[in-house]
Amino acid sequence: MAVLTVEGIQKSFSGVDVLRDISFSLEKGEALAIIGSSGSGKTTLLRCLNFLETPDKGVIRVGDQVIFDAEDPRSRSEQEIRQQRLHFGLVFQSFNLFPQYTVLENVTLAGRLLAKERPDFKSRKAAIYREIEENGKALLDSVGLLAKLNAYPHQLSGGQQQRVAIARALALRPDILCFDEPTSALDPELTGEVLKVIRSLADQHTTMIIVTHEMSFARDVADHVLFMDGGVVVEEGTPEEVFGHPQQARTRQFLEKYKGD
Repeated sequence: MAVLTVEGIQKSFSGVDVLRDISFSLEKGEALAIIGSSGSGKTTLLRCLNFLETPDKGVIRVGDQVIFDAEDPRSRSEQEIRQQRLHFGLVFQSFNLFPQYTVLENVTLAGRLLAKERPDFKSRKAAIYREIEENGKALLDSVGLLAKLNAYPHQLSGGQQQRVAIARALALRPDILCFDEPTSALDPELTGEVLKVIRSLADQHTTMIIVTHEMSFARDVADHVLFMDGGVVVEEGTPEEVFGHPQQARTRQFLEKYKGD
């Protein structure tokens, strides 16, 4: 069974159609790469999946559960959306770390806030916080930043900040981890360290959606590729199909720019 199923997602801004009838599915443990030119709708699609934008039409399922149906007003309530966001972890282009918190505090903050809603929080507060902290340390270790747990974001390089953001997104154990151009704010020397972490997640069969302009990375890491243009999915398939034998002229035209990448 697919871990994520997207059916007929549409989104408009001021009468302009940004997403038009987007449908795809993602299996557990798969990495999906979404490629396309700026303005093709890639980031808007991720924002809709993470409920930072609300789709005008369409259905989103995680497993066999409908988590959003544009025809059902209940799925548009703030309480419902807040709960459904927990299915997804999102790593932004620009890190979005809290500058006033340490690295470890950034990674554990959401878990500590959510813990307060647990029915056993009052009786197990110290133990719960300890578990959250240990999980945070383990995640920082996995991205090679355990030694920086007491540092503040301004004391880190851009690549280190992005790795902290990845650890933070993983902290709540989301069903699907999403990346929105995770290296676009980094210089070439720092891009490699972030891609290395994402590659290791793919090797561990972490379910991921990666919006990226790194064509060689998408080709090597993804199990499935979507090429978007003008708010629609123009072509999809395995990396070999999309990069090696594209069927659509628009796909071939786009990839022509990346020859040798």
